[in-house]
Amino acid sequence: MINEYQIRVTPEVAAQEDRLKNYLGDEYGLNPGDIKGVRILKRSIDARQRQIYVNLKVRTYVNELPADDEYQHTEYPNVEGKPQVIVVGAGPGGLFAALRLIELGLRPIVLERGKNVHDRKKDLANISRTQQVDGESNYCFGEGGAGAYSDGKLYTRSKKRGNIEKILNVFCQHGASTAILADAHPHIGTDRLPKVIEAMRNTIINCGGEVHFETKMTQLILQGDTIVGCIADKEYRGPVILATGHSARDVYRYLAEAKIEIEAKGIAVGVRLEHPSKLIDQIQYHNKQGRGRWLPAAEYSMVTQVDGRGVYSFCMCPGGFVIPAATDKEQIVVNGMSPANRGTAWSNSGMVVEVRPEDIEGDDCLAMMRFQEQLEKMCWQQGNMKQTAPAQRMADFVNGKLSYDLPKSSYAPGLISSPLHFWLPKMISHRLQQGFKAFGKSAHGFLTNEAVMIAVETRTSSPVRIVRDKETLQHVQVQGLFPCGEGAGYAGGIVSAGVDGERCAEACANYLAQ
Repeated sequence: MINEYQIRVTPEVAAQEDRLKNYLGDEYGLNPGDIKGVRILKRSIDARQRQIYVNLKVRTYVNELPADDEYQHTEYPNVEGKPQVIVVGAGPGGLFAALRLIELGLRPIVLERGKNVHDRKKDLANISRTQQVDGESNYCFGEGGAGAYSDGKLYTRSKKRGNIEKILNVFCQHGASTAILADAHPHIGTDRLPKVIEAMRNTIINCGGEVHFETKMTQLILQGDTIVGCIADKEYRGPVILATGHSARDVYRYLAEAKIEIEAKGIAVGVRLEHPSKLIDQIQYHNKQGRGRWLPAAEYSMVTQVDGRGVYSFCMCPGGFVIPAATDKEQIVVNGMSPANRGTAWSNSGMVVEVRPEDIEGDDCLAMMRFQEQLEKMCWQQGNMKQTAPAQRMADFVNGKLSYDLPKSSYAPGLISSPLHFWLPKMISHRLQQGFKAFGKSAHGFLTNEAVMIAVETRTSSPVRIVRDKETLQHVQVQGLFPCGEGAGYAGGIVSAGVDGERCAEACANYLAQ
């Protein structure tokens, strides 16, 4: 007999199958010995009160073994000799576009400017070791895109745009833990995601597709008003799904020069805020002992309005690291990541302020991108022209004081004390100061000099939108070009980029069918 139940239990019960079976037996009149398996379908933590509970949706198998159906399997046919589609970029948008093209009987040719996910590791390590950034292989460029080595969080609010469950199931099919199907805020982990990405690439190749690394697109091939391919190391012919990520500034410049319509888009700018993870656990779980044995590293979400602009936490990484995410010389950009166990001594989050095109000088399509670049260069100059990041204790920043020393940090290239309150643009620093005061009132202990602000976080989303038709998903000006994912301004994370990749693949299939 198979039954499903919605239950609310303590963390200790939720974490131990034997305790869970006993609870179900007591609550529903079952013999725990007859329960041959318990599968957790949904899991979320309720930490609103002093007593923490875990909400579970469980499936019980009474006197029968659990079925081997933890995830839905997708069939990928062989597409050798089929019509080909060029996919520019091997981030989540491009990878899911390629896999969906295979499902639809089309042959993807994936062009990635960076290295494969394994070889990227050496270049990432070199950033801390040599203080130098490889412009083609870094935390943003390379197989897996910006998400591969900068966390792997799969939570998204984009519920209406596509099949989120499909995206999660495809990840499971390629080696991700099936826990991502149950958790309210699913997370693969930076240490595990690269193997999943590699398995996705192998599926593409084994089905007859192609994946080319260190192959940078430099030009689209236009015949009349139709894109018929692109140029990289050679010509590649076919309609183009353009999924280059939010940091491919050379692509934005090329599109602007080629008069292919793009427009400036709002972004969010701020810092990485890093606390001791034990402190965040104490605050969020209302317990001086922190998370204890049975709870994961605590998450938080903060949002407020200051002077008509949003101030909010972004990409919260419990038990994680702050990482150097620049893509070129003379830049400092920071981001966050967490390993699967979320077990480090620090928890960090982007703390950012909404910036709209009307807030800055310039009214052309690249104005927001230039604003990002100016901040990143200013930050590099403040950091002694290395990847050493300027930083300030949180309470000192709010009170306009210089930090004479800094706490230990996970940021490997190192920190240098700097008056962020003085040199950050006033529209950013003032709103962050007021936002931190509000967050300190809602979460006692959050506003503290134990926390350090690390500058600067600018790559929260693309500063440009590549304009496309809402129905066909093709560029509004030219046929055969499908702007895709976060870099095109239509997604905001791994899952939403994957969803958009699938949608662009389907739109491309319709285009070819016509």
